[in-house]
Amino acid sequence: MDDAVSSRRPHGSRPGPPRTAATEPPDQGPGAVVPQRPPSLRRVGPGIVVAATGVGAGDLVATLIAGAELGYVLLWAAVVGCVVKIALAEATGRFHLATGTTIIQGWRSLTRWATGYFGVYVVVWGFVYGATAMTASALPLAALFPDVMPLPAWGALCGVAGLVLAVTSRYAVFEKIMTVLIGVMFLVVVGLAVLVAPDVPAVLAGLVPRLPDGSVVYTLGLVGGVGGTITMAAYGYWVNAKGWRDAGWVRVMRWDNRIAYVTTGVFVVAMLVVGAELLNAASISLTQGDRGLLDLGEVLEDRFGPVVATVFLVGFFAAAFSSLLGVWNGVSLLFADFVATMRSSTGSPARAEHPERSLPFRAFVLWLTFPPMLLLLVDQPFQLVLAYGVLGALFMPFLAGTLLWLLNTGRVPREWRNRWLSNVLLVAAGLLFVVLCVEQLRGYLS
Repeated sequence: MDDAVSSRRPHGSRPGPPRTAATEPPDQGPGAVVPQRPPSLRRVGPGIVVAATGVGAGDLVATLIAGAELGYVLLWAAVVGCVVKIALAEATGRFHLATGTTIIQGWRSLTRWATGYFGVYVVVWGFVYGATAMTASALPLAALFPDVMPLPAWGALCGVAGLVLAVTSRYAVFEKIMTVLIGVMFLVVVGLAVLVAPDVPAVLAGLVPRLPDGSVVYTLGLVGGVGGTITMAAYGYWVNAKGWRDAGWVRVMRWDNRIAYVTTGVFVVAMLVVGAELLNAASISLTQGDRGLLDLGEVLEDRFGPVVATVFLVGFFAAAFSSLLGVWNGVSLLFADFVATMRSSTGSPARAEHPERSLPFRAFVLWLTFPPMLLLLVDQPFQLVLAYGVLGALFMPFLAGTLLWLLNTGRVPREWRNRWLSNVLLVAAGLLFVVLCVEQLRGYLS
């Protein structure tokens, strides 16, 4: 097994069962200096999961619209967005590995207000996101099979499929499914970018930072929208599920994280190319929201024929369903740990070997699946959408700020605390998301 940890057996001792990184407690305490395991492509996994979850249909539309409106001018913003998310995911994974605890337990150690905020946020967010994810996954299926059943039925089917996979699949199976989905996404979108023949000099010029008039909103959206929100906090749980449990895995985690977000960066750049070459030149506008991808499907059919349009819809489904499945798994892990932490008198519950089997995990998957089906049939209530938007806008500044707090204090062993580069990137991320938060709140409240 690639992730197995070899250990020497004292002379004369009796052989026992194989000891692996998933089952063997670290020989040294959390945060102690331990041998760093070498990174390799075979060990990449949790980063791919968090990247596949974070890039959904809405991110594709936002990137396409930026390309359609401004061409390659904001290409640099997509690159900055990847760097910011690398810093956030690395900080989350490092906290889990260096302390032997979880981000929820870290928040509990700061203040009960932190865990209280998360508890309110995750319940409201989960209810509305459930409907959003099911609708996004249903749209390409309804377009591919228009006469089979209506959109709400496709959405409900996707939700139930996500539920079944979340509660029955071990992490290894879940990771393989997510890898296949992001592979389909990547091949389809990069293939489209090649098909539309990008203007290479214009692409390179887009790497030079500049802000044309009226581009601030697009810029913030590109930087902040590349690769996830609440699912960033789930990265540490997927790292642990992979069998990476101590500081000896930090180097591997960093490699995994960078590979994943470089892949995401290529993916986002490819979408910007499609928007710039296919939509900008023809002055074609897309519908806001996930339905904008259906507009792109029609443009592709007119220009390249039905085969290309069909392949694109398959990629659209892979992007949307990977986000659904990642949230069904990752955010349910967060909720299960939240319940266990709040029930623990010390705030540090014993680590569950298979948290996906726990009642809180399964209860939250049910919460994501069945109550939101009501929103598939009716317009989403304004007050609920407002609460969802406000809480969602506040989450990323909360994550960046609490990671700065946790990783610069005695809660983390000295050798794994933030260095200057991590602090600079997390401060930059926090300021960015505060500005995004203000802009989003202004939009919702107006």
